[in-house]
Amino acid sequence: MSMEIGTDADPQHWHEQTDAAGGHRLNALRAAVLGANDGIVSTAGLVMGVAGATSDRTAILIAGVAGLVAGAMSMATGEYVSVSTQRDSEKSILRLEAEELEAMPETEQRELAKMYEEKGLDPELATRVAAQLTAHDALGAHADIEFGIDPNELTNPWHAAWASMIAFTLGALLPLMCVVLAPAGARIMVTVLAVVLALALTGFVSARLSLSPRLRAILRNVIGGLLSMGVTYLIGSLVGMGIA
Repeated sequence: MSMEIGTDADPQHWHEQTDAAGGHRLNALRAAVLGANDGIVSTAGLVMGVAGATSDRTAILIAGVAGLVAGAMSMATGEYVSVSTQRDSEKSILRLEAEELEAMPETEQRELAKMYEEKGLDPELATRVAAQLTAHDALGAHADIEFGIDPNELTNPWHAAWASMIAFTLGALLPLMCVVLAPAGARIMVTVLAVVLALALTGFVSARLSLSPRLRAILRNVIGGLLSMGVTYLIGSLVGMGIA
C-alpha cells in the first residue's frame, strides 16, 4: 500500500488543515458567546442593583456605562494575559523540541514512530510515517502529536483580547439600553424580559456549539441571570431605603 504524507495535494492532509482552521473558528465563536453572556449578566446585575436604589435615569446610565467599560477592559486584559502566557508556553515547548531534534534526530524519529504505534499503526507503517513526516516537517510533526500545537497557528493574544472586549460590550449594551430607555414604570420588567431572551439565545448557541443538551444550557443561563438580577436589585433596594 502506497502512502503520501505531508503534501498539500493530499486530500487527507487538506481535510486535516480545514478541520484545524474550523476548530480555531469554533473556539473563537465559543469565546465570543461566553463574553457576550458575561456582558449581559454582569451589566444587568449592576444596572438592576442601581435601579433598585434609585429611579434617577442619569445615575443608572453612569453606573451602567462605568460597569460596561470596566468589564470590557477587564475581559480584554484577562484574555490578553492568559493567551500571552499560553503563547509563551507554546514557544518554549517548540524551542525545546527544536533543540532536541537538532541534537538527536534519529532518537526523535524513533520516538515519533513509537507514538504512531501507540495510536494504532503497525510498527512498519509507523516507521514509514515517522520518516516521511520528519523529512517534510519534523518540528510540526512532533509538536502536533506530542502537544497538539501547530507551529504555524499559535494562539494570538490580541485577537483574543479584542474578541472578548467586543463581545462583552455588545452583550452589556442590551440591559443598559433597556433600563435607560424604557419608561420608568416598565423599566424593570422590560430589562428582565430582554435579558431572559438574550440569555436563552446565548445558552442555545453555546449548546449548539458544544453539542450539549439545549434545554439544560438555556435554563442554566436564564436562572443564573435571574438570580444575579434579583439579588442585586434586592441589595440595591435595601441600600436605597437605608440612605433615604
